[in-house]
Amino acid sequence: MEPTGVCTLLLTHGYFLFEDEKELQIMRPYPTLGLLYLSAYLRRAGFAVDIFDSTFAERGKLFERLAAERGVLGIYTNLMTRRPVLDIIAVAKRHGWTVVLGGPEAANYPREYLAHGADVIVTGEGETTLEELLPALAARGPHRLHGVTGCTFRDEHGTVVTNAERLKIADLDCLPWPDRDRIDQARYVNVWREKHGMGSVNMITARGCPYRCNWCSHAVYGYSHRRRSFLDCAAELEHIMTTWRPDQVWYADDVFTISHPWLFGYAQELKRRNLRVPFETISRADRMMKDEVLATLAEMGCYRIWIGSESGSQRILDAMERGVTIEQVAWAAKAAKRHGIQVGMFLMWGYSGEQLEDIAATVDLVKQCQPDAYLTTVAYPIKNTAFFHKAGESVVMAKDWAAATDRDFMIQGRHSRGYYKQADAWLRNEVEATRIAGRDPLAAARMSSAARAARESMLGLAAETEV
Repeated sequence: MEPTGVCTLLLTHGYFLFEDEKELQIMRPYPTLGLLYLSAYLRRAGFAVDIFDSTFAERGKLFERLAAERGVLGIYTNLMTRRPVLDIIAVAKRHGWTVVLGGPEAANYPREYLAHGADVIVTGEGETTLEELLPALAARGPHRLHGVTGCTFRDEHGTVVTNAERLKIADLDCLPWPDRDRIDQARYVNVWREKHGMGSVNMITARGCPYRCNWCSHAVYGYSHRRRSFLDCAAELEHIMTTWRPDQVWYADDVFTISHPWLFGYAQELKRRNLRVPFETISRADRMMKDEVLATLAEMGCYRIWIGSESGSQRILDAMERGVTIEQVAWAAKAAKRHGIQVGMFLMWGYSGEQLEDIAATVDLVKQCQPDAYLTTVAYPIKNTAFFHKAGESVVMAKDWAAATDRDFMIQGRHSRGYYKQADAWLRNEVEATRIAGRDPLAAARMSSAARAARESMLGLAAETEV
């Protein structure tokens, strides 16, 4: 398509809820805030922008629209949407669209996505990059984007060009609030309410994380941490409550309690506005080590806080470069519960060097903390993380790139997935046995027996490896 002027932009993503059987059971969908921020920023700057929110849609509807229109298609990518994104790219290119990708997945695989038809990869925050990129596409086309910082493209000879990194947006208060009214935000709230009894809206108060846990991707924000003013956040929350009337909020920050002065100021401003909204969020144990912090969270309405515990072995936490101690995790979990806040824990099996005694230490920690919820995963090396580079040549991908995700990476010599399923059974039965021991000793004894059986199964599977 020959450039003819400033391009119309259609924003979408590759997640289709009705194709995800697991999520259909869980039913905790949220819109992609990054796209909503882009829409609000670019429309304020005078660009024609529309959103096709794929969450509740069918692929066929998006493909029909791509067949009927032309312009620039901006797609948000994450590691779970590779295959549908590649399908969307193929259809869009067949109908003459210029395709721009953003998000952590495309930033980690720019060459691969360019080889599969994408025209441009935005490799950091999208707002100011797209503000410059869209006129450049209209004036020069997708192969002469030299000097447009924050993007990667192929020049007229097919050579991949990676422009300089764009500076991060220093003042997040300069950004307009996400364009929630350009999607069916009410449907998200209603789906939550129907499934869980509480309608929910997601919101962020900061961008980025300065911590260097070596399995975590920093593909979009790097190691920056920039926080909005608590006045702007409070005003947005008030708008959310007035407009969509959810029963709760999910603060999607990486570390919600990273700044205690900000937290205390935000709490005071919410109190001044008579806003006490139930919410859940994520934090680190070392940023919760004050009763004043937990008392403030409880006063604000926090009903659950998720702690990235990952392991009950200090040796493994140190290898991960988590920067927290087991004692801090235990203190934070118990203190949160003391203040009436439910505790969720994220746990990770299979990190490099983990032994049976490290798994046992994790089981012991969870028994000690007795969280209200916990989630386990088997560690997988995301491209460009320190974990990925540390694993080096032991990282194996058995599938073709286009058919895989980073979750499909395997590590030579690591225990089999069956081994970690038994670790889950050990953990689940042992923790539950401890929880009910006082009121139902017979059931607790059965669960303890099941826990021992799972541990024995692990010993039997110890010789089986992932690859």
